[in-house]
Amino acid sequence: MSITTVGIYQWVKSMVLKINGLALALGEREDLLPVRVASLLGLSEDAIADLRVIRRSIDARRSRPPRFVYLLVVRLVEGVDWRWTPERETAGIRVTEGVDGPDEFQKHSGGSAVFERRPVVAGCGPAGLFAALTLAMNGLPVLLLERGKTVPERLADVRDFWERGVLNPESHVHFGEGGAGTFSDGKLTTRVKNPYTAWVKQVLADMGAPAEILSDARPHIGTDRLREVVVNLRNRLIGMDCEIRFRARVTDFLICREKIVGVVVNGSEEIRTDHLILAIGQSADDTYRILAERGVALAPKPFAVGVRVEHPQEIINGIQYGRWAGHPDLPPADYSLTAKIAALNRSVYSFCMCPGGVVIGCSAEAGGVITNGMSRFRRESPFANSAVVVNVKIEDLEREGPLAGLAFRRHWEEMAFLRGGSDYGAPVQRLTDFMSGRDALPIGRCSFLPGVRAAALGDVLPPFVTAALKRGFTEFERKMPGFITEEATLIGVETRTSSPVRILRGEDGQGVNTKGLFPCGEGAGYAGGIISSALDGIRAAERLIQSLGGLAATCKMVTPAKAGVRIT
Repeated sequence: MSITTVGIYQWVKSMVLKINGLALALGEREDLLPVRVASLLGLSEDAIADLRVIRRSIDARRSRPPRFVYLLVVRLVEGVDWRWTPERETAGIRVTEGVDGPDEFQKHSGGSAVFERRPVVAGCGPAGLFAALTLAMNGLPVLLLERGKTVPERLADVRDFWERGVLNPESHVHFGEGGAGTFSDGKLTTRVKNPYTAWVKQVLADMGAPAEILSDARPHIGTDRLREVVVNLRNRLIGMDCEIRFRARVTDFLICREKIVGVVVNGSEEIRTDHLILAIGQSADDTYRILAERGVALAPKPFAVGVRVEHPQEIINGIQYGRWAGHPDLPPADYSLTAKIAALNRSVYSFCMCPGGVVIGCSAEAGGVITNGMSRFRRESPFANSAVVVNVKIEDLEREGPLAGLAFRRHWEEMAFLRGGSDYGAPVQRLTDFMSGRDALPIGRCSFLPGVRAAALGDVLPPFVTAALKRGFTEFERKMPGFITEEATLIGVETRTSSPVRILRGEDGQGVNTKGLFPCGEGAGYAGGIISSALDGIRAAERLIQSLGGLAATCKMVTPAKAGVRIT
């Protein structure tokens, strides 16, 4: 048997079954699936015409050996009839008949739209890229503006920062082609239920992402592969007559009678447009300030602040897999932890966990330290890291106004810069020292770039965050014995889990007091992560098209009904 990736498929004149919960043990290969399915159904293997893996997950409960659990879609040979009977019932496995058919991703009827001024998309992260792709695939002319540089140029600037502490304020981990996700784990998990999710993953796979993203329960691309994907998507857009301009920062918004009429680029060039999709990401503080000055409706938004915690990966493997840790079939273990601290009315939770990853400096402005996690597709680093953060409420902010959260997080980033040595090194502390309140002692190995300095992390965090983290880590230890160890290092500060600002928009997707402006993605305060941001960009493009009366050209897109890996 061989495994091939298949994105779009159709079922014809034969019975289709969905099988959820079928499992393989460690050491068992996926080419056993047809045999197991045939046995489950009481049929010969020849009766199975097609089998596809829709989702693959790991059941690693400590009470039993880890195993791989599958959601499958199976098509039987034409003429083969199968019916459920009580004696066929197997614990933990559910078989149902039928599978959803293909759904049209975009379908806008009518003639073609006539533009005096083409739409502009500002921002080349997931939201902006997929907004531009949606418009282009519907035959609309697009100008895509990005303040940062292309991936190869940006990579050189980021390396310069990590190796020498030289920050380029317009080309770093946050600004540039692909957005902040380009330097991340490339996670594609999302809690958003959206029929377009499969299409987004299929596009990423078509652009060079690993085929596993179509079926893994916790898919990720990895920073190394994501850089290739982003460049390929850029070239696809250019081939669709989308104009892309880098080093093109939107420095002002032209608004007349509460309607967008254009933007100013790099302080001098006016570009007239009646439709602006704003996908700026959450680190463009200067753009937020300009929006506020121009009277665009903004509001403060709750967010979270905390630290990165880094363990040796083998410790997390041992906690999660027990005596099966180290088995060659098992990937680096991850975790997802939450704790409700009732006495403080706070929540503590892990965020953006990176197994086999590193912690990176991703400063966005001079004089501030920001941390994040990053990993390659193979997740081969000896470290595991995760953000552990505490919710920040609007009433926690010392200032009033929609931009109060920006000032709040900036203050603690500056404190981290000072305690880290004022050279973009990060302040670090052993987890055990943080918990006991001891002075910061030298730590062992740490992956953080550009560098670290021992410091008391209580000095670089709001007091309520420090108090909540200590109680949260105690709860994490209860859930994962061995989590609190002298080999665990805390690295400060983590402040960019989500935007502290929301650009207010109405049901039509436009700014509540600025028509023609379509805010979307993380920077607008409506998404977090690659998939949800891409989906929000698609939604913004749809709303833009609807504002034209639903008129678009002839191009349409179809999403796969159930993208997955096909067993042949």
